[in-house]
Amino acid sequence: MFRFFEIFPATLAWATLILLFLVSWKAAFWAAIFIILFDTYWLLKTVYFSLHLRYSFKKMRESMEVDWLSKLNLLTNNPGRAGRRQTTNNMKNWNDVYHLIILPMYDEPYEVIRESILSLANTNYPKEKMIVVLATEERVGEKAREVAKKIENEFDNKFYKFLTTIHPSNVPGEIPGKGSNESYAIKDTKNLFIDPLGIKYEDVLVSVFDADTQISSEYFGVLTYKFMTCKNPQRTSFQPIPLFTNNIYDAPALAKVVSFSATFWQMMQQARPERLTTFSSHSMPFKALVEVGYWQKDVVSEDSRIFWQLFFHYDGDWRVEPLLYPVTMDANVAPTFWKTMINIYKQQRRWGYGIENLPYLLDGFRKNKKIPLKTKLYWSFNTIEGFHSWATNAIIIFALGWLPILIGGDAFNKTVLAYNLPQITRLILTLATIGIASSAILSVILLPPRPEKIKVWHYPLYILQWILMPLTLIIFGAIPGLEAQTRLALGGKFRLGFWVTPKGRYKE
Repeated sequence: MFRFFEIFPATLAWATLILLFLVSWKAAFWAAIFIILFDTYWLLKTVYFSLHLRYSFKKMRESMEVDWLSKLNLLTNNPGRAGRRQTTNNMKNWNDVYHLIILPMYDEPYEVIRESILSLANTNYPKEKMIVVLATEERVGEKAREVAKKIENEFDNKFYKFLTTIHPSNVPGEIPGKGSNESYAIKDTKNLFIDPLGIKYEDVLVSVFDADTQISSEYFGVLTYKFMTCKNPQRTSFQPIPLFTNNIYDAPALAKVVSFSATFWQMMQQARPERLTTFSSHSMPFKALVEVGYWQKDVVSEDSRIFWQLFFHYDGDWRVEPLLYPVTMDANVAPTFWKTMINIYKQQRRWGYGIENLPYLLDGFRKNKKIPLKTKLYWSFNTIEGFHSWATNAIIIFALGWLPILIGGDAFNKTVLAYNLPQITRLILTLATIGIASSAILSVILLPPRPEKIKVWHYPLYILQWILMPLTLIIFGAIPGLEAQTRLALGGKFRLGFWVTPKGRYKE
């Protein structure tokens, strides 16, 4: 059954595209009707997503104006003011909360790692409550050890504890990647610090940040506040909004559009917490991680898999709390334009390989009898629909919409519908560009402070670059998504390993 679930997504995606081709050839009239209805559906969905995007953006801006440590002090001194959202984890003081921060690194340069850890050191949260772990890989060799040693010498005394771990290479049963590295690092931290110091597991929040993740001064304040006030915090993950803007001014136009598209998707998901799963940098309770056995070591998409591990371990009693607060990360930038394009494709394909969670999800629902049927159907449908849309929607809208006219034959091309099909679809897609225009404007608002090399007249160009979005949706969306699903279906040597996105600071 598990193997069937692995084959199912690619089969569904390819069957959709092939069927559309065949129907356009043999029944062009019905294919044209379907395309018009599908384009209309996509327009309505664009409007729906735009509303969620505006909501999340508004809430994020409001959250960034809050003094979260003052709110925490108010919560501690006047717990009754929290009302029904009063602390639910039996903590009376926010200073009881320890933050364990794990930064898994591969071969990132010193500048990238230093910027990330410096952002931790510059937070206003008490450093005596922060344990920082730099998780390195033995397989990288001396280069990573030199960077780690330099970082440790600079920041060792900036936090309560600072630890550098070295994940051994060639461990049987492991896929070399973040999941196996993180599991090794957190076990070391538990044995060296958490247990010997007698820190309660319930008091520790684990944040797993990518090596390029930078946070603002108030980040741990808002995270701690959410932890102390959310419903059932020991059964909750916490998800910030990733802004891929650390080096956005160095990114070519296509890379900018792809980066902001990923950000906007995560922002929209924060407005729908019932569908939110963990992605990239996020946080969760240490006690739950210990009970679930840490991250699985044989998967590529460990950031989303850990959500499902916890979900099934607690029989569906697990959720993600949206922080509606940003962390900043690197856009995908390489020394050359074409290398950047290749890296973007590989990164999107790796994200698309999150489809490996679908068989784990469906098989888990099949075996777990305690999770309600309604919950199983909800998550199954939304996960299947999400990955299927990823692999097919852009191709249907922007590439196959003209098939009935091209291959439908003379009989169809003489009909009124054939004459009107291009005009109808063009009108619908033109209306949909309103959503793209709002995304373009929002992307300019989210840009970091302008460096000297960027002139004011560049900003209109940053808006115009969004005309490339249809291209990015196909080349850096549907195609890598479809490839990822196909690789999972073929299995064996076609399966993906963990590909590390190169990070760097490239000077002009």
